[in-house]
Amino acid sequence: MERQARRGGPIAIGSFSTKTVEHGADDITEQDPAPQLRRRLGRADLRAVPEARRALRELLGQWGKHGQSDVAELLTSELVTNAIVHTDHDAVLTATVGPHGLRVEVRDFVARRPRLRVPVADDGTNGRGLLLVQSLADAWGVRPHGVGKAVWFELEAEAA
Repeated sequence: MERQARRGGPIAIGSFSTKTVEHGADDITEQDPAPQLRRRLGRADLRAVPEARRALRELLGQWGKHGQSDVAELLTSELVTNAIVHTDHDAVLTATVGPHGLRVEVRDFVARRPRLRVPVADDGTNGRGLLLVQSLADAWGVRPHGVGKAVWFELEAEAA
């Protein structure tokens, strides 16, 4: 997996986030599970894009981030659109919020990795999705996941 920093190349390689939380053996406090959104995205169902945006907006509203979801919604719609348009399979959207921020992941069942490409003027509006993710996310990447891959991004709490 490559972990991408905002506006840049890889910053770490591995199968985990560089942000780790260590819990001591004496830490037995119960924690509420992080609010989470999980949706199955039907193959070639472009209605999933606005539905994903709406569901994410509701999730972030429950989290207390009213009015700060524009970037999260935009990036989520880009990942969902890519999974629907560039694969011929279903996909799964997972969004998790926590004290440090938001993580959104779209898992599909095609191993082919997405390519970050510089759009050409003749492309119209195509080919800019991952460029937006790279530009606006605090971190993003692609990791193998079983028979497919998961494309993900993170926004820090202030940005989500």
